[in-house]
Amino acid sequence: MQIAIVSDIHGNLPAWEAILADIRSRNIGQVYCLGDLVDFAPWDREVIASVRKLGIPCILGNHDERVGRNLPVVPKTKHSAREQAAREDAINYTKSVLDEQEKAYLAELPFSLTLTYKFPTRTWRILLVHAHPNSNERYIFADEPLDNLREIFQEQACDVLCVGHTHYSYIRPVDGNWAINPGSVGRSKEHNRLASYAILDISETAIRSAIIQVPFDRQAVIRGIEQSPIPNFYAEFWKQ
Repeated sequence: MQIAIVSDIHGNLPAWEAILADIRSRNIGQVYCLGDLVDFAPWDREVIASVRKLGIPCILGNHDERVGRNLPVVPKTKHSAREQAAREDAINYTKSVLDEQEKAYLAELPFSLTLTYKFPTRTWRILLVHAHPNSNERYIFADEPLDNLREIFQEQACDVLCVGHTHYSYIRPVDGNWAINPGSVGRSKEHNRLASYAILDISETAIRSAIIQVPFDRQAVIRGIEQSPIPNFYAEFWKQ
């Protein structure tokens, strides 16, 4: 059995369509999303519509929560003044274009999902969260201290932990368990800027995983942002 794990689409329809095409080419029937469907590219409504139409189970990202529940944009110390202003404008733009039904969909997304796969001699539990099992404002990077990860696996009683939020992909073994970040579909911070997702191959004896990265039309994203009210700060990201 194979499943695909995607995360952090961030309104980037060209990247999302490229990922979907790759998933279909591999005949993977089930896709799960770790959240952050919206913000920073001008196709929030199209992305939401696609995820809903395809019946993809999705969990609550911090941007989904902020937009869906109309939460304030809190400044972050890691952002420059220019980025903070652009971030606020971009999020407010998303809030202005989504209708109440779309916002309600985002607001009602679950915080986490646990997938259970039962075989005659083994049961696998895969925990899906956006950022961290305890908070959508925390990060789990590839260099997270091993003891912290051990504590999470013990508390959550899972075999695989899938997280997004960082926009960096990794697969990390933890004492026979696995911490997996599929990277970002629509706003990768990795050097190649490719759209990224993860495949999990689940059998009775093992769970094997792989990070898949695919190209997409970056120029279409740049044009889309520049032709929208979204600050050009986010178009410049794709020119790097």
